Amino acid sequence: MSSPSESVSEKSVAPTDITAKEEGVGDSDLEPEVPEGGLRAWSVVLGVWLVQFCTFGYTNAFGVYNDFYVREYLAQTATSSQISWIGSVQLMITLSAGLFTGRCFDIGYFWHMMLGGSILFVFCLFMLSLTQPEHYYQVFLAQGLGMGLAIGTTYIPGLGIISHWFRKRRAIALGVATTGSAVGGTLHPIMLNALFHGPVGFHNGVRASAGLNLGLLIIALLLMKSRLPWQSSKGRRTFGEMKAYFKDVPYVVTILGTVMTLTGLYFPIFFLQLNAVKNGINQNLAFYTLAILNAGSTVGRVIPNFFVRRYGVFNVMVPCVAACAILIFCTLAVKTAVSTVVFAILYGFFSGGYVGLLAPMVGSLARSDTEIGERLGMCFTFTGESFYYCSCSKRSLTTHF
Repeated sequence: MSSPSESVSEKSVAPTDITAKEEGVGDSDLEPEVPEGGLRAWSVVLGVWLVQFCTFGYTNAFGVYNDFYVREYLAQTATSSQISWIGSVQLMITLSAGLFTGRCFDIGYFWHMMLGGSILFVFCLFMLSLTQPEHYYQVFLAQGLGMGLAIGTTYIPGLGIISHWFRKRRAIALGVATTGSAVGGTLHPIMLNALFHGPVGFHNGVRASAGLNLGLLIIALLLMKSRLPWQSSKGRRTFGEMKAYFKDVPYVVTILGTVMTLTGLYFPIFFLQLNAVKNGINQNLAFYTLAILNAGSTVGRVIPNFFVRRYGVFNVMVPCVAACAILIFCTLAVKTAVSTVVFAILYGFFSGGYVGLLAPMVGSLARSDTEIGERLGMCFTFTGESFYYCSCSKRSLTTHF
């Protein structure tokens, strides 16, 4: 499958134009003064990295909460299927919020969303620390609904602001920024497992985690800065005018592919640790399975992005998705410690490749920078809804875990 950029002949188009089309930028939007690097631009990437570490990285660590809830905290009042709804709803809201956050980003509400989402995220963590054992609804409201909304409010604006500072190197910058969630998914599980199962306990452990994230989010807010002008009131597209995106066949096909991919992508991530424990693998190793997976994801979110400018983002994305599909079928055979570790490394790498390439892939279909937020938001809205309904239909499949 070829990237849309590859339909343009290298002989008839200057290299700068080819790059611009690969990154989803129209001729009218070419800006040679885009920094493409420098201290200020990479400071923004660091700020986005910290936001990803604190917010989406916490989503990648839900497997620790899922294991603790199933075996201890909610064992008497909720089944494993019901508990997995918490993570499913959280991720569904995170992605579905993109329809509004992408639009708000394009018209200039970047700071409003980043500040509001950060405050709500920390608030919900502290509320989670006040929940009582066997009170399912309290956990669902704080972690499923509240944190899902908070993460969704910051996710697309964080990715979108990088387009203000990078164009030719945008795929690499986005890949580096998204490693924040993978590193968060590596470190958060280690910390949470040590806190929950140690002398600190669940409630104080969640408070300690909330304090850490609060400090990091403050630093992130100080580092991030917008650069390009926002849409003027006259140039803003209405939601009715945004229907034109659905006449763009490559964009629609990309959404369908993204929907089908995300319906299964997080299934192993949510249940890997619980699967290891139930298969009798040493508990110390089981508690590190998510960390191993996310360490592999950290590498996977950077390395494939270096091949985007040469082969096209779609040609790099397809092998990553194919590998994930094969590995998901392999979960039925993951029973031993060795197979669990190997699976965690491989699935982490290829799923990380998908996550790191997703924003550049959708952005490559935009005709101008002012469409990137809207197109990302609409794409994630459909994937969020499909992820929720598909996760509901897969409850029976979780019994082998």
